[in-house]
Amino acid sequence: MKFKLPSSTYNWISLTGAVIALISLFMIIFLFAISYFLDRGGSYLGLVIYILLPSFLIVGLILIPIGMIKNFKKKKDGESKLPLIDLNQVSHRNAFMIFISGTILFLFLSAIGSYEAFHYSESTDFCGTVCHSVMKPEFIAYQNSAHARVRCVECHVGTGADWYVKSKLSGLYQVYAVLMENYPRPIPTPISNLRPARETCEECHWPEKFYERKLRLEKHFLPDQENTEWDISLTMKIGASHSAKGLEEGIHWHINPDVEIYFASLDDKEQKIPWVKYVNKKTLDEKIYINENLEFSKKMLDSLKIRKMDCIDCHNRPSHVYNPPAFFVNNALASGIIPKELPEIKNLCMEICTEDFPTTDSAIVFIESTIKDFYEENYPEIFSSNYSLVEQAILGLNEEFQKNIFPEMKVKWDAYPNNIGHLEFNGCFRCHSDEHFNQDGEVISKDCNLCHSINAQGTEENMQIAKINESLEFIHPEDIDEEWKEGVCIDCHTGLNP
Repeated sequence: MKFKLPSSTYNWISLTGAVIALISLFMIIFLFAISYFLDRGGSYLGLVIYILLPSFLIVGLILIPIGMIKNFKKKKDGESKLPLIDLNQVSHRNAFMIFISGTILFLFLSAIGSYEAFHYSESTDFCGTVCHSVMKPEFIAYQNSAHARVRCVECHVGTGADWYVKSKLSGLYQVYAVLMENYPRPIPTPISNLRPARETCEECHWPEKFYERKLRLEKHFLPDQENTEWDISLTMKIGASHSAKGLEEGIHWHINPDVEIYFASLDDKEQKIPWVKYVNKKTLDEKIYINENLEFSKKMLDSLKIRKMDCIDCHNRPSHVYNPPAFFVNNALASGIIPKELPEIKNLCMEICTEDFPTTDSAIVFIESTIKDFYEENYPEIFSSNYSLVEQAILGLNEEFQKNIFPEMKVKWDAYPNNIGHLEFNGCFRCHSDEHFNQDGEVISKDCNLCHSINAQGTEENMQIAKINESLEFIHPEDIDEEWKEGVCIDCHTGLNP
């Protein structure tokens, strides 16, 4: 028996739509099987399965009724009657059964596809690799961060339908910007529309469970011939002296539930803060501190946006840190990635990192040639008898460079201020500068011991060690007398200073 369909289905538009839909459906099933059972394809395959091919499938399905309607109207010679469905006719009945079966199958596949597309668009691979050249710096920094096992959306979107919709609407423009190559380099941090940290960070890091204090050891290597090691052991006063005291003192006092801190900044990156307000919610005491050394008018101050301080105002680079050369070279020397046995290697690495490169490839070539030429010219005996150390230095510096500096996107440590600490950026000194006074003459102190105390410092041969519960006064590794007390660290330290 010949299989019949209504005569209106026999047209090129409907036939083309059916072919497109069937091919798309076959490709979706085939690629899904490869992805699911063989675990092949990666993030780009997900883009094809859940977004690209379903779009073709829908277009094909839409073409089928369009062709039928056009064909029906053409046969009716301009009459405006609607198509007649008569299930007593075999052709109509066949078409009806195909439509019902196809609709059920389509809805079933759409439910699965929508679910998978949702999870795919929320995956770390989608965020980090689909727009690979644009998001490469962020993705590599994320993979080397403490949050490498936390999905991007946990911080960038969080829970709730409203923020999910906001993120997807924002993502539409980002897709357009990538396709049109209409985006800045480096990509700016969206400070203005950040979700409150209490709705994201505190899903894991809730204030009641902060630890009291933490011991921190920092290793520095001086830019001399021996790469002299200079260690500093610090007790970081993250919380109170005992956990039972909660957030009464220490660095995390700033987010004490009984305290609110507000501030206004003169710049988009929140580095120049002229106005700070302290509110004690228990006593209702309020204090306003002004830094009159910053250039601003009273009228300007009234127009500034006031922000309530939360975690992200200090931890503003929790997963995307681009370390300065002074930091990543020190760490590489401490871990042995770069051999500290090579004379002057610290100083040489810092000089190399002062250069600006157009591409990562040009940086790799420059690093290799510069290190080779330096030791061949200045230390020929090491170059000939212990060349493996030179090779190790080249590989080590290349590895650290590619984790922190991305010439194509103009991304490096100075592109994004890091507010934790106060060495290469103002960080804590944005407010704790000894320059913010209230009307009673009280100042937001710059005292180092508010946040940390020094337990030991110096070289291995000449190490100063503090007594229990006492703190040493900081000694600068280079002899600059008392100059370090008069200014702030970034007056000299730019990330390129050893």
